[in-house]
Amino acid sequence: MRKALTICILLAHCFSFAQEKEDVKVGLVLSGGGAKGLAHIGALKVIEDAGIEIDYIGGTSMGAIIGGLYASGYRARELDSIFNVLDFETLIQDQVPRGTKTFYEKDDSEKYAITLPFDDFKLTVPSGISKGQNVYNLLSKLLLHVKDVNDFSQLPIPFFCVATNIETGQEVILDKGYLPRALTASGALPSLFQPVTINDTIYVDGGVVNNYPVDEVLAMGADIVIGVDVQDELRDREKLKSGVEVLVQINNYRTIRDMEGKKEKTDIYINPSIDDFSVVSFDEGRQIILSGETAAEELRNKLESLAARQVKKKGKSIPFVNKNSLYIKDVFIYGNEEYTRSYVLGKLKLKTPSEITYEAFSNGVNNLSATGNFDGIDYKFVEDPDNTGEYSLEFYLRESESRTLLRLGAHYDDLYRSAALINITQKRLLTNNDVASLDVGIGDNIRYDFEYYVDKGFYWSVGLRSSFNIFNKDVAIDFILEEENIPDTADVNEINLEYDDFTNQLFVQTVFQRKFLLRLGAEHKWLRYLSRTIGIDENNLPRTVFENTNYYSTYGVLKYDTFDNTYFPKRGFYFEGDLHWYLFADGGNKSFRPFSIGKAQMAYAHSFTPKLSAVLRNEGGVKFGNRFTRSLDFFVGGYGFRRLNNIVPFYGYEALSLRGDTYLTTSLTLDYEIFKKHHISVAGNIANVGDALFENGEWIDGIDYSGYAIGYGLETILGPVEVKYSFSPERDTDEWYVNVGFRF
Repeated sequence: MRKALTICILLAHCFSFAQEKEDVKVGLVLSGGGAKGLAHIGALKVIEDAGIEIDYIGGTSMGAIIGGLYASGYRARELDSIFNVLDFETLIQDQVPRGTKTFYEKDDSEKYAITLPFDDFKLTVPSGISKGQNVYNLLSKLLLHVKDVNDFSQLPIPFFCVATNIETGQEVILDKGYLPRALTASGALPSLFQPVTINDTIYVDGGVVNNYPVDEVLAMGADIVIGVDVQDELRDREKLKSGVEVLVQINNYRTIRDMEGKKEKTDIYINPSIDDFSVVSFDEGRQIILSGETAAEELRNKLESLAARQVKKKGKSIPFVNKNSLYIKDVFIYGNEEYTRSYVLGKLKLKTPSEITYEAFSNGVNNLSATGNFDGIDYKFVEDPDNTGEYSLEFYLRESESRTLLRLGAHYDDLYRSAALINITQKRLLTNNDVASLDVGIGDNIRYDFEYYVDKGFYWSVGLRSSFNIFNKDVAIDFILEEENIPDTADVNEINLEYDDFTNQLFVQTVFQRKFLLRLGAEHKWLRYLSRTIGIDENNLPRTVFENTNYYSTYGVLKYDTFDNTYFPKRGFYFEGDLHWYLFADGGNKSFRPFSIGKAQMAYAHSFTPKLSAVLRNEGGVKFGNRFTRSLDFFVGGYGFRRLNNIVPFYGYEALSLRGDTYLTTSLTLDYEIFKKHHISVAGNIANVGDALFENGEWIDGIDYSGYAIGYGLETILGPVEVKYSFSPERDTDEWYVNVGFRF
């Protein structure tokens, strides 16, 4: 009898256990919330640790991004590692590392503070701060292992995300297509990211219509729903400090009301305490992830109880593609009607077949995006079925209809003084791939710079440039003692020099090995400088004209530039060599004979720590042939101005203080970034400047000139703001330099 009772008890336990171990389908809902969505990672870590297997995932915005990655096979701690090392500022703002830009884009991006569409002379504002290209590039890399999965129900965990059709305002469930593009569409937060186009439909953030898709997860077949809600509560006026936060607040009116019913449909509701964070608090990601972990930990008992009811099963797995580079055998480009294949590949810096790193490829895509010529850049890696590890690239481009830009800037330095910059840029003016740009500087000195350029990528491109520059500078009388027209009776120590330069160039250029620029051209230069301080000219005007001549030359330039920052470089190498051969002259220079000027500069930047860096720079120049033409001598001294002709900066001296047909300089700058974008620098430079230094051996007989400087610099939207104090032992005096804004 006792044995029979024992057997009955055991059978009852087995029956009870079998009843508890039912095939419970668990669905996961991840809400949108911008940066606050990083809390999903922390919650997922606890859900995993509790032993729960997720059967379905639905997400919106950041919840879609985290959920899509998790559904593709990533585990919570892998996501934690990925998101902890991301530079969100670079990711969101589509910043392209300077060292990877083409030479034209480098020059173009370091001159203007504001760029606005200006078609039909009407100013418009971009639909978002960022195109989201960096986000798309990252997701394409992370999701390469599921590149061929077009039905999201076939992912290791069936998945969908929510987006909003911006034209109709309707909710759209994205459960098919190319997963990286679907995720960027769901996360296109209005005003922060531009809308995303998929199959001619324009989408924005799904949180506009459904920020917590619990009904849709239930419809997938979920028996139990776990929800992680990172949506905002209503904020008071003190916390509404940005346009993005105001838009989120407006949307919150509806979502908070909707959540009253959605909470009741959620079996395990995880609501992290994240009121102190905003949708753009990406710099506080570590704390946000921890808040999600803490909130889920409070419900661990419920999570473990649910895990105990599940029947464990072996889910689908897809091998990850663990490569830092890809072998690209071919590129197929679709949608490029106005811009040629060579133009696109040139901006991508991509030649096939070749192996390219993900980083270099992503930078190339961003460089193409930064041209502003494309509203959409989609691409997909297609693996060769016959050659594993070799890929073709399919690019789908949507060209921008905008062709005219208005761009603005401002600058001050001690040579050109103050100026406001107005630029009009017209794309596709005469042909595909061309751009015409006119800069007009208005201020103490009127200047202009016009360029027309037909960009053919890796092939030979053609350009035309015309510019006019003028400045006034007080110089010592010794500076022009050797000029022919100086009056013998001049009894002054210093004169005011007016310097005019009008230059026209026709050139061709190409890029080779993806890094070097070679430019060949012909140049006309009208050069005049005079002083109204002394003398009377032939027209009985109170001035002395020292130079008034047209020069005609051919020239070549070789350039290499991988600096990560023009003004505060931390890494990279820079080289520029320039050779001008002056063949003819017409005007005041009666003693002209052909001559050449060669000059070169190279610099190396290195970081010792994330904050401390050094730049070593060497440069020099020499004139060959006719020494009677002195107006194109090297004029050395000053800081902060854009270089013109042979005017060379040098600490410790005013601009145009030193003069000769040969110069050599070496400088070392130490830069310490005390706070983000705030720099303290210490610099020293030495030089030899004079005539025929190589012929008489004076270039190595000692150091003639030296100078030292200490300064503060700040990176701003206008460009660098710098103040430097400098001192020269030879002069036993000091100089202050002030530089504000991008140089032009």
